[in-house]
Amino acid sequence: MNPTDYMGFGGMGWPVWSTGFLLILIWSLFWKGFALWYAAKRHEQWWFIAFLILNTAGILEIVYIFFIAKAPEFRKKLGLK
Repeated sequence: MNPTDYMGFGGMGWPVWSTGFLLILIWSLFWKGFALWYAAKRHEQWWFIAFLILNTAGILEIVYIFFIAKAPEFRKKLGLK
């Protein structure tokens, strides 16, 4: 058994799980930032606080943007009314 097998891609120091974690982090930060901006724009302080405290990998933020706040420009692009 080679000890470098546990160090990632050929011992390069980048574990396989790091790629998935990085993708989830980017996904979550994008939706969180957009939802925070939209809640602040609409003066909805309780939603803003909820987004700051809760980490749901973007799920709560997506529900807020598309179904609670009903962002019209995005709903048109998706074909929703």
